[in-house]
Parts: sequence; C-alpha cells; structure tokens
Amino acid sequence: MAHPATRHSTDQIYSVLRTDVISGALKPREAMSEARMALRFGVSRTPVREAFKRLVDEGFLVAVPQVGTFVAPIDLAAVHNSQFVRETLECRTVTLAAERIRDADRRRLEALIEEQAAAVRRQDRPEIFRLDEVFHAEISRIAGYSAVWNMIEGVKAQMDRVRCLSLETPSWSDVILQEHRVIAAHIMKHDAAGAEAAMRAHLRTVFATIDAIARDHADAFDDSRLTRDAP
Repeated sequence: MAHPATRHSTDQIYSVLRTDVISGALKPREAMSEARMALRFGVSRTPVREAFKRLVDEGFLVAVPQVGTFVAPIDLAAVHNSQFVRETLECRTVTLAAERIRDADRRRLEALIEEQAAAVRRQDRPEIFRLDEVFHAEISRIAGYSAVWNMIEGVKAQMDRVRCLSLETPSWSDVILQEHRVIAAHIMKHDAAGAEAAMRAHLRTVFATIDAIARDHADAFDDSRLTRDAP
C-alpha cells in the first residue's frame, strides 16, 4: 500500500495534470516526462508514475512501449458519447427547472449571466469555462437533481477539451453567452418546451464547430475509434 504522503502527492499531481490536459495547457501528442514532472511538483518519480497510470487508464495519456508517454489526442467517439449523455439528461433537467424555478433562483441565474458577460468582455477564458459549468450545474440544482450534474461531469472530459479549444476563437464565447441568455429566459418564464429546445440547440452547437476546430487543430484529434453510426 502506498504511503499516505505519496498517495496525497499522486492525487494532487493527477488533478493538476488532468486539468492541464482538458484546458489545453498540455497539448495533444505532447511528450510527458516522469523526470520533468517530478521536478515540477518537487516529488520523487513514484507519485508521478502513479498519476500517469491513472491518466492513461482514463484516456488522457497514451503510453507507447519502448517510446514514452504522450498526451492523448481528443477521442471523437468519446465526444459523441458524452454529447448523448448530456443531451439526454440536461434536456430533462431544464424542463424541470422551468417548472420549479422560484424568485431566488431567477436572481441567481440573472447574476450568473451577468458574471459570464463580464468574463466575455475581458476574454477571460478560464473564467468563461468555469461560469459555463456553474450555469449548467445551477439548472440541475433548480430542477432538484444536483447530483445529475456530477454524473455528467464524469463523462464529458473529452468534450471539455473541444470546448476549451473552441474558446480560442473570441466570437465563440459570445455565441455561448447568447445561448445561455435564451435558455435562462425560457426557464424564468416557466416555458419548459422552449427551455428544452434551447438547451438541445445549445448542446449541439459544439458539433457545428468540430469540423472547423479539427481543421485548425488537426493533430489534436483521433477519430480512429469513431463509429459510423455515431449521432
């Protein structure tokens, strides 16, 4: 069994590197060195090796025997799978949110939209991404199913990598903000059907941009496992 200090270090390293892969701070196909990361985190190579193994198991890194470890390209099949999960669950929660929203919830949604608008004006990409997450989590909370967002978070990492790439285009954050405004407006009017349609359109927007993103970041994607019958 790993020493508690080593376990703690492994968890921290894993969390930081996972975030770096999703955000694009670590680029797809970038070589990963245990020695370099041990130096970065000020630890021995053992917790780094354990963190690497977890990231390989989850599809964030790829270990090539006799060659090395690399940041995995974005798995388009996983993007499509996470889209299916998100659309199925969030289109249901948004209808419930529209039915159940109260005055305090309205104020919270309005405040979140204004916070996101301010982040878009600053072009603060990390904050735009964070507030996007908070907005969707808040809808699940209003619906009465906060745990649903935790389930969604567990399956959408590859989609998040695409979302982070999309934010490199300034106009994209404006599109997301406007779509959030429309969703929120329908929820606040108790318009369940309108909220569901707006959410579905919003979640499918990412697919309208994948081709463009793939052209601009060809090395970032791996479509070798993409099935022909994917939605």
